[in-house]
This record gives sequence, C-alpha cells and structure tokens, in this order.
Amino acid sequence: MSNTTSGLISTRYATALLDMAVEAKALEKVEKDLQELAAMLQASPDLQSLVRNPLINRAQQQRAVEAISQSAKFDKLTSNFMGVLVKNRRLSILPAVIKAFRIEASRRRGEVEARVQTAYALTPAQTDALQKELTKALGSHVALNVEVAKDLLGGMIVTVGSRMVDDSLKRKLERLKRTLSGSRAA
Repeated sequence: MSNTTSGLISTRYATALLDMAVEAKALEKVEKDLQELAAMLQASPDLQSLVRNPLINRAQQQRAVEAISQSAKFDKLTSNFMGVLVKNRRLSILPAVIKAFRIEASRRRGEVEARVQTAYALTPAQTDALQKELTKALGSHVALNVEVAKDLLGGMIVTVGSRMVDDSLKRKLERLKRTLSGSRAA
C-alpha cells in the first residue's frame, strides 16, 4: 500500500471517528484517549509490535486492544473504534489515524498547529506561556506539539506551517563557528 493510499485511509478513519465523537458529545474524552494511546505507542515496543506485526492474528489483537482499553479506561467509542481497526486489519495505521484525528480536530476548531522541539521537557507553566505567546503572535489559537530533541543542547525550534524559527543553542554555535572560521580567513 502506498503512503498516499495509507494517508487517505487513515484520514477517512480519523474523520469518521471525529464525526462520531462530535455526534456523541465525547470529543474531549476521545481526544484524551488518543493522546494517551499515542504516548503508550511511543513508550512500548510491545505495543508497537502488536500494531505493526501482520503475523499477529485478529483474535490476539482484539484481546490486546480490549485489555488496553479497559486498563486505560478509554471511552466506549474509542474502544469500539480500535476494535473496528482490528476487524478490518487496519491496526497498523493507528499512529497515522491518531495524527490525522489531531490535525482535523485542530482544523475544525480554527487552531494552528505548532511543532516545538526543545532540548529539555517544558514544564506545564512554560508550555502554557509559549502557547499564549504564539497565539498572540499568530492571531489565532495555537495547538502545540512539543517534542524533546536532546541534540539541540538548549533553546528551541518552532515550526508553524512552512515557517520555522530556529533559536536552538546548536544552531547558534554553528553560526558562531562559521563566523569565527570566516574571520580567520580574512
């Protein structure tokens, strides 16, 4: 399956889940469930294997999905949706569905998504302050997607759409190095 086809399928599943969540007045809970599920996927190689391995049969996937849903206390809509993915042999697109869901929900709320890479995890107060500043600067509500990139050494990189502001210590050191090596050549 090509990336384009996979992207279309995951977007369709995400839109269907979003529409059902809105209709059931469970959008906030389903969003929270999917955020938690994304964190679980990122943290667990076993869960990644369950999602990606085509050799794991439906019954095993279904039992695992039910156990995860029950232990995480997911909304019934989220649990049932994961069951549909298993039944249709689409569990492998779960990470793409989660991403497409987040993007579409943000778009419907009129939010702009900002990808923020930092050298260290931000505190809730720092995240809140950054979100408020970006919202003020951009003139519309900003949804933050914060990632830790330890290779930055310090500072951050903020990407909104096609615009990027690189205020990382790594980048500043690279500029300083170029400046110093250029002054020695003169």
